Amino acid sequence: MAVAFNSPYARELRLVQRVDGNRRIVTMPFFDGTVGRPGFLHGGAIAGLLEYAAWITVLDALAGDTARIKPINITVDFMRGGQLIDSHASAVVVRLGRRIAIVVATAWQTNEAKPIASANLKLMLERTA
Repeated sequence: MAVAFNSPYARELRLVQRVDGNRRIVTMPFFDGTVGRPGFLHGGAIAGLLEYAAWITVLDALAGDTARIKPINITVDFMRGGQLIDSHASAVVVRLGRRIAIVVATAWQTNEAKPIASANLKLMLERTA
């Protein structure tokens, strides 16, 4: 099990994670700091949730290997407005190479089958071993 990535941004968003079967689910509880336009979550908060879910999924996939992870490209697709309730995200590593990881992350609220956003991430891995 990899050590959880603990960034100031993740602490600011109050992100918590849990293991569900063979995947991690990250939850961003609703609070006033996540409000964007009136009545909806801030897109940056949703994007941060997606990025964190991708990051910890890559750490798990590295299975104990140490690497610095740097974003190369992140594309977020917003599918519907996030309501002012808790949000959840999980990610899947599509490809894990020596120097590049490709990850897809999805965020939802009450129904995982109705995502509010998804992200495609290309991450550079600087392995130390």
